Amino acid sequence: MAETRNEPLAAWLDQHGMSVKELVDAVNDAIGDFTGRPGKTSERTGFRWLSGENRWPQERQRIALERVTGLPITDLGFVPRGKTKTAPSPPAALPEDPDVIRRRFFGAATGTAVAVAVPLLAAPSHPQRVGTTDVIRLRNGMAGLAALDQTRGGHAELERKALAGASEAVGMQDTAASQRIRQRLFGIAADYTATAAWSCIDARQFDRAQTHLNQALRLAGMAQDPMAIMRVWNSASILAHQRGNVGEGLAAAQAAQATTAARRSSLCASLTHARTAITLAYAGDRRAALRSLGRAEEALGKVDVAAPQPSWIAFYGPAELHALAAVVRERLGDLADAEAASHRALAALPKEYRRNRAMTTVRLAVAQLHQGDAEQACHTTVGAFDLMAGSPLPGRLRVLLGDFYRELLTLAPSAQVTREWGDRYRSEWSPV
Repeated sequence: MAETRNEPLAAWLDQHGMSVKELVDAVNDAIGDFTGRPGKTSERTGFRWLSGENRWPQERQRIALERVTGLPITDLGFVPRGKTKTAPSPPAALPEDPDVIRRRFFGAATGTAVAVAVPLLAAPSHPQRVGTTDVIRLRNGMAGLAALDQTRGGHAELERKALAGASEAVGMQDTAASQRIRQRLFGIAADYTATAAWSCIDARQFDRAQTHLNQALRLAGMAQDPMAIMRVWNSASILAHQRGNVGEGLAAAQAAQATTAARRSSLCASLTHARTAITLAYAGDRRAALRSLGRAEEALGKVDVAAPQPSWIAFYGPAELHALAAVVRERLGDLADAEAASHRALAALPKEYRRNRAMTTVRLAVAQLHQGDAEQACHTTVGAFDLMAGSPLPGRLRVLLGDFYRELLTLAPSAQVTREWGDRYRSEWSPV
């Protein structure tokens, strides 16, 4: 009878862009960490794990696999022999590496505010030879930054931490164990730098964002990392849009759409089509904008929701597409459709995505205001301030609220609700 492929292990390898040989090398290094002598696991053994032929590795290999991945051995698709359903705990002489605890915490807390409190980076395990475990450690740090972004939005501390991660990855180049590891380090540096750029975009520090994007694109090119390249072009489109450069924004969105990552991944394709739809709406091309929005919806319907994805794109899914559709519809003048899309987005957005929920809430208020319901619109904006309570408002949110207030003054200049709204919230427009 044919063995069943170990899909959880295959998914983990795919998520981290690792080959079986690199996993085996990392396992042997980890065995050396706790025994003092590198392991002798062969590449053939690694393929037997992947094919399902070997369903329960040796004890040292199991411990090493947990240390490398930060996951319980059974979560990697391995099945204990006999009736036991859970993997045995490591022996007392081999205490669990604190890095494993940290990685598991990150995995459990991704997208939650609690992840923000965890240190993003720790000392490399092999200062003289940078290998796969170091790559994984650095990549895991991205989850904490994604959580910090969704909780507080763009701010100086997020930018600083992202640049620190990029600097560490670049600094490891000279001691990389192989060319493949070197390219992965460049890819990680590109991701960290793109995160710094996004933080500046959200904070509306456009010149700094452009500098970071230029560097991120250079690093992504050296890494030959299609996903990182797509991410940079997507952010470049957002930056151009924020600056009011419609033509440049459309060109960047189309560049993201043409990347290998967008061709291979339905999730990436959907995101790039949605970004293109926004730029086309601002360019006044209604038919093309709606066509791109339809393509985004079609591509999203093809996404394998069980497949692992990089932490930076975890925000994108049906809820975010509804939010972006609201932007397109509002710009095209389809106000009732824009309001409905915002309601659908808010119903589906996770509660921990504070910044995204606050932005969508104000978009909802704008759609209501443009339909003549100033009182309801003002009431709706209360939710945005409540969502961001305790944190300074990110720059994009402040600008959106400022635009709302100006339109409120234009559409209902003498209304009591306008005066009350301005008096109540003017002090909350934090400048930082």
